[in-house]
Amino acid sequence: MGLPFIVLNYKTYLQGTGQGAVEIAKACKAVSEDSGIEIAVAPQLPDIYRVASEVELPVFSQHLDGIGAGSFTGHIFGKSIKDAGAVGTLINHSEKRLTLAEIEASLKAAKKFGLRSIICTNNVPTTAAAAALGPDYVAIEPPELIGSGIPVSKADPEIVSGSVEAVAKINSQVKVLCGAGISKGEDLRAALDLGSQGVLLASGIVKAADPKAALEDLIRLV
Repeated sequence: MGLPFIVLNYKTYLQGTGQGAVEIAKACKAVSEDSGIEIAVAPQLPDIYRVASEVELPVFSQHLDGIGAGSFTGHIFGKSIKDAGAVGTLINHSEKRLTLAEIEASLKAAKKFGLRSIICTNNVPTTAAAAALGPDYVAIEPPELIGSGIPVSKADPEIVSGSVEAVAKINSQVKVLCGAGISKGEDLRAALDLGSQGVLLASGIVKAADPKAALEDLIRLV
């Protein structure tokens, strides 16, 4: 297995808003360059252009709607986020749940505009269903552990290993990320040992007093 893929979701944390979004992205870029590990960021929508313009690293949207150009007030259009500098998108995060039909439509839109896709799931059956749609990644995140500081890789390792096994049977091209409660080097190491190929994380880095130091701690056992 190669180096992991790390995705940092800023959510709507104050620390990752406006200029803060840029500063955290700079910390991610510095750690990525030093380690060779790919680190992507998912800032709030209004900050995508700001971050992508000022820092050279992969920028993801936190959401994408399965719509095209036209009368879709308030929706998120794939061409718009791509033109703003995004290279990928989260789909179906537990804080932005979608129906299966909506997930499929969002994924279709991501593919249409050449955006990398991460479908978030909360258990093994939904992970298997998501993998059947053919995204680039699925990210397994039990919602009760998100923001808890308790890593899923320790609280419920079977859901990670089970997801890895399920995805491998359905579509071996889909990669599995581990999320929920990830913040320390031990958490990332455990996630990788369970077969995942990276992590999706948020508060442990975004809300840290020193995000760069927190990222360096995260990757120290890789």
